[in-house]
Amino acid sequence: MFRSRYDVVIAGGGHNGLVAAAYLARAGRRVLVLERLDHVGGLAVSAQAFPGVEARLSRYSYLVSLLPAKVVADLGLKVELRRRRYASYTPAGDTGLLVDNEDAGRTAASFARVTGGTADLEAWRRFYAMTAEVAERIAPTLLEPLMDRAAMRDLVGGHAWRELFERPIGEVVDEWFANDTVRGVVLTDALIGTFADPSDRSLLANRCLLYHVIGDGTGDWNVPVGGMGAVSGGLADAARAAGAEILTGAEVVVVDPSGEVTFRDEGGEHTVRGERILANVPPAVLTRLLGAGDLTPEGAQLKVNMVLSRLPRLRDAEVDPVAAFSGTFHINEGRDQLAEAYAQASAGRIPHLPPAEVYCHSLTDPSILGADLRAAGVQTMTLFGLHMPARLFREDPAGAREAALRATLASVDRVLAEPIEDCLLRAPDGSLCLEVKTPIDLEKEAGLPGGHIFHRDLSWPYGEPGKWGVETAFERILLCGAGARRGGGVSGIPGHNAAMALLT
Repeated sequence: MFRSRYDVVIAGGGHNGLVAAAYLARAGRRVLVLERLDHVGGLAVSAQAFPGVEARLSRYSYLVSLLPAKVVADLGLKVELRRRRYASYTPAGDTGLLVDNEDAGRTAASFARVTGGTADLEAWRRFYAMTAEVAERIAPTLLEPLMDRAAMRDLVGGHAWRELFERPIGEVVDEWFANDTVRGVVLTDALIGTFADPSDRSLLANRCLLYHVIGDGTGDWNVPVGGMGAVSGGLADAARAAGAEILTGAEVVVVDPSGEVTFRDEGGEHTVRGERILANVPPAVLTRLLGAGDLTPEGAQLKVNMVLSRLPRLRDAEVDPVAAFSGTFHINEGRDQLAEAYAQASAGRIPHLPPAEVYCHSLTDPSILGADLRAAGVQTMTLFGLHMPARLFREDPAGAREAALRATLASVDRVLAEPIEDCLLRAPDGSLCLEVKTPIDLEKEAGLPGGHIFHRDLSWPYGEPGKWGVETAFERILLCGAGARRGGGVSGIPGHNAAMALLT
């Protein structure tokens, strides 16, 4: 049962909507959350993807960086985020670049093997010291009303502002670093979920890099214990405990600027009224719900979830696979390889050597595996493929998905000492534990237009002073999802800011 009137109706039960619901309900507001699917969480969910295999995978989003500690503390979330010992490993011929968060000497030795000197290591340290300082300064502002461009420029400082906010990041990286492998490692953070040329004057890649290095003031990408579903589950519990009502299986079909929301469930269509409406949906979906047209952004990633019977062997005998796969394992993501893949995808072709990266959640958090799988040495592996825009999958979704998977697995095999398929676990029915999600799959399954994981292109974290970056053209309607300014990633920031826009 539900009331006919609420203080706030939230369209969409993704993690940002749950954050907003928890804050507002704790402040005494009557809140209704409407979620189309039979579960909440949006892309921040865990699932047993393979029948008979007791492994709960973070099926879509899989790491946490941007979620502020303040939000966790404010809402009393019982969620543990574990820092990864190893930041990354990047194969380079028969050796590789290992970045060890806890052993600077080992990292330095690895740089020397790959680059033949110390210049790129020294540049690496200077570059990330710069981004760390920017993160420390910007992160607190993400939970405050917007500052304008000039104020943020003053906050960031002239040198960092020029390098990160004014010059194309591709040019900056080429100037700072000499080695192709090192350049590629830096640039991947500018391209995750973003189809762009890092040297383009649009600076879209710069915006992507910024959000990847400022998370909670550190830029660390942490593993949620229990899987991403633990994050959304904790948020849902906090919202319900505060008094918010959450309806699943309730698809919003019309939003009226007057405050009326029409939704459909198994009992038919219903209309409720909210003094305010928070849209935890992509802006393109909100536009459609308002009856104002159809705008479609474009996602550009291939997600492959796997369960392995064992970790694959590396070409680099000096590196333990546990170290290599605990952090981000870069696959054919050198600077030149990224550029070639972008050119091929821009021309409408699946890249012949798709750039990708993988990591094994279970190496940091074995709790997502059943006891028998843990005892057998089974591991999960998540792959995120770059430069796979939705346009490649529109005409023949199934055929293109298969072609993209074949090319991506071949790309993985090229940097390993054995085929990855030899390491895949088989489910009790004999099928390989491997599932593939293209942008078109995300469009259909998760309701993301174009499969864009950030809902639309990321925006700079500044704007009209005093605003919260959640406002729309309609007074009663606010954005509270990833498409808001300062949105993107698993952060809860747009949900917090939408709530604050109503409470302050």
